[in-house]
Amino acid sequence: MQVLSRFRVAALVAVMALLGAGAAWAGIGQPSDWQLGPQQPATNVADDIIGFHNILLVIITGITLFVLALLVYVVLRFNARANPTPSRTTHNTLLEVFWTLGPVLILLVIAILSFKSLFFQLNIPKADLTVKATGKQWFWSYSYPDSKFEFDSIMLTDKERNAKLAKDPKADVPRLLSVDNELVVPVNKVVRVHTTGADVIHAFAVPSFGIKIDAIPGRLNETWFKAEREGVYYGQCSELCGKDHAFMPIMVRVVSEQAFTAWLEDAKKKYASEETPAAVTVAAGQ
Repeated sequence: MQVLSRFRVAALVAVMALLGAGAAWAGIGQPSDWQLGPQQPATNVADDIIGFHNILLVIITGITLFVLALLVYVVLRFNARANPTPSRTTHNTLLEVFWTLGPVLILLVIAILSFKSLFFQLNIPKADLTVKATGKQWFWSYSYPDSKFEFDSIMLTDKERNAKLAKDPKADVPRLLSVDNELVVPVNKVVRVHTTGADVIHAFAVPSFGIKIDAIPGRLNETWFKAEREGVYYGQCSELCGKDHAFMPIMVRVVSEQAFTAWLEDAKKKYASEETPAAVTVAAGQ
């Protein structure tokens, strides 16, 4: 395992050199202009996925350069001018062993790393908090089963977004990603996410958390994350679900445990006072 960890560090250094250290990473929690690499990880799962991605990128680059070098060699060494009398060699046992065992070893390394990453993602630890995300055409509904309340999360229109920017020009309200009611969770706590669909298949995905899971009608899927830093993280429905598929973003606010407890108490009172849980805005950590 220590060797694999060192290999991942070396792979990350190689990738940063290839992409350029300044441009490889996107902003925290959301995409940024001229992004070349994944969003910065906020969980161990995302960090593990990105490490695996970097190793694959190094392997793919190495294979591509190796094949290109072989092609250049063959073109220069065996063209009609340099080699007027073609060789009649039918096979080479050593080469056949090499190009059989080489890919097998490469695939074996990829399999070991991918299975390790999959087991890490699928083995859900004991949860500190459970939330349920229900995909609907075309917004998300979130419920906190332990606290027995639910609310809808709908993307801000351009008019609503401009109104917020008019009040605070420095407000972080990215277009097509900001919502009226965000999902709020505590930092450094294991959050189990149950997903389902109310109509068609949706998918709950937050890149910085390294999670993406289908929300299927009549079925309850689950995943988990443990955010290691406070902030706002964005995602989107990642399963084509109809004409407004592109307009059902996911917004997760990660706050301190004290701020979450205060938000939870306030949310329970506000949502309990509504006949329907929709269209209630609860600000967290503000």
